[in-house]
Amino acid sequence: MSVLTHFDEQGLAHMVDVSGKPATMRVAVAQGRIEMAPETLAMISEGRAGKGDVLGVARIAAIQGAKRTADLIPLCHPLPLSRVAVEFELDEAQPAVVCRVTAQTVGPTGVEMEALTAVQVGLLTVYDMCKAADRGMTITDVGLLEKSGGRSGHWRRDDQRGST
Repeated sequence: MSVLTHFDEQGLAHMVDVSGKPATMRVAVAQGRIEMAPETLAMISEGRAGKGDVLGVARIAAIQGAKRTADLIPLCHPLPLSRVAVEFELDEAQPAVVCRVTAQTVGPTGVEMEALTAVQVGLLTVYDMCKAADRGMTITDVGLLEKSGGRSGHWRRDDQRGST
């Protein structure tokens, strides 16, 4: 296990100094899901939610979440995001809505937290817009799928070893 970089020699939390790191293209992909009743998923897919276009609003919320990550996570650096792409998939077998976010920047630190925050905010927005119909929805399986750029190189969840 690598050293936790958000603590100094005295064990105090601090923001990591990235000023000496080169700016490189950084990309992170995260995903999560919100499980719900079949009727709730049908309501979303058929556009019958009383509050409007659930996935359209959740997409904008996810992008906003990525942009506000440094305001929410105390030791995150504010990043100039060059791209945030949000995709939703309706999984009728579960039933669930899957949210996948790709975040990108050119800078000295990665965008994993922005991608993960965007997924959570997008899924929370789905919950908020549908809670009157289904308070039992559950957000689950949120995690980083892939990241690239920087000193640590390319990492992919499905190959757990990572590669450079």
